[in-house]
Amino acid sequence: MRSAKDKSTAIVRTLRDRGHKAFLVGGCVRDLLLGRTPADYDVATDATPDEVMRIFPRTWAVGAQFGVVLVPVEEEKQVLRAQNTDDKKKSEQQVLRYAQDDKKADVVEVATFRSDGLYTDGRHPDQVTYTRDPREDVERRDFTINGLLLDPLNNEVLDYVGGRADLSAGIIRTIGQPERRFAEDKLRMLRAVRFAARFGYRIEPATFEAIRELRSQIHQVSRERVRDELVKMLTEGHARRAFELLDQTGLLKEVLPEVERMQGVEQPPQFHPEGDVWVHTLLLLEGLPEKASPTLAMGALLHDVGKPPTFRVAPDRIRFDGHVEVGVKMAEEICHHLRFSKHDTEQIALLVANHMRFADVKEMKPATLKRFFRLPRFDEHLELHRLDCLASHRDLTLYNFTRELLAQMPAEQIRPKPLLTGDDLIAMGYTPGPQFKHILAAVEDAQLDGRLQDTEEARKFVRREFFS
Repeated sequence: MRSAKDKSTAIVRTLRDRGHKAFLVGGCVRDLLLGRTPADYDVATDATPDEVMRIFPRTWAVGAQFGVVLVPVEEEKQVLRAQNTDDKKKSEQQVLRYAQDDKKADVVEVATFRSDGLYTDGRHPDQVTYTRDPREDVERRDFTINGLLLDPLNNEVLDYVGGRADLSAGIIRTIGQPERRFAEDKLRMLRAVRFAARFGYRIEPATFEAIRELRSQIHQVSRERVRDELVKMLTEGHARRAFELLDQTGLLKEVLPEVERMQGVEQPPQFHPEGDVWVHTLLLLEGLPEKASPTLAMGALLHDVGKPPTFRVAPDRIRFDGHVEVGVKMAEEICHHLRFSKHDTEQIALLVANHMRFADVKEMKPATLKRFFRLPRFDEHLELHRLDCLASHRDLTLYNFTRELLAQMPAEQIRPKPLLTGDDLIAMGYTPGPQFKHILAAVEDAQLDGRLQDTEEARKFVRREFFS
């Protein structure tokens, strides 16, 4: 089985054999120079999209108007079989299905060298001009560290923009005028923050000042693209640094004003010796592991989002009455604004809604505790509680108690087979109606509490409690 680099190198070699220039480009080159494993590989070439599609038997013209073609890279036998078929013009749907089947192919983005015109929509060039010069192609890209070309056949790096020096110095710098690069695609402001956080780099002063000056233009970017960048910041292992930089550049107030308002909101020192709500949230983000789930990450970010609007100083101490309920509504609104799926929104809201319940875990009735354990993806609730504790008082007593109790409790005790169903109640002679729901819930509670052991006991319970 060939590696992803070998497969992308094979594309470069094929293009070279057909008389074209071709290089690996962008993030994969950056990561290879940093000793990291690239998430994917991109190829830049002087071959036009039509030429690329003629050379390779299976392609998907995902962005041909911008010079971009997806090329699935198959194993040798599959390549031979594909080259021997006459049906080389597969429909986009067929090629996409093929490309998404990771058992058959990896997909490499092959882009034609180009220079770009104006970006009146703040994302796409109005016009692209194909070029034979790789330097022109590099000069329209975003950051110097992403503007490197690699000839994988002789391992030679082409650097027209000072990217290697910035990699060595740990600097995020736009290629050319930062105002122009950010005007072309406003999302690049968020990407600058994310790259700086991920690599532990600093943002070059002119680039930083351009972000601060243009930060309000981030609203021109689609909410989905903003969401995806924020999720990456939260799940790449450097969430605290990312959100500190978002704050310093002024972008935090633009994209998540509810989080920015956590700053300066004091907390009772007996429970939160670490400081205000913002400091607590940063400490919690610092503990988020790399590749944390997006729902856990957003739950961590928003778990105390209801505190700023509910802050009050009572005679005994600082209080946040109803901050959980307020926080749930705010979290739902934020998730809807950022176009999270309904499924993810529900999970994030549940994390916010239940993060304080661990304080009562030792006093919960068995039925209440088991229902608590039934929450979807309870492991995320438990992990959020652990992070919350470590970001404040650092007492993991309740976390350890819950984890040990959960480990000792068989799944059939947490979610046992129901002793009675609606059909059973009908068989007992009762008329279906809204009361059935309450009856079955009461039976289940008694079962979870250990007061009912079998169906006969459940029938007696129903007759005694509801129809006596």
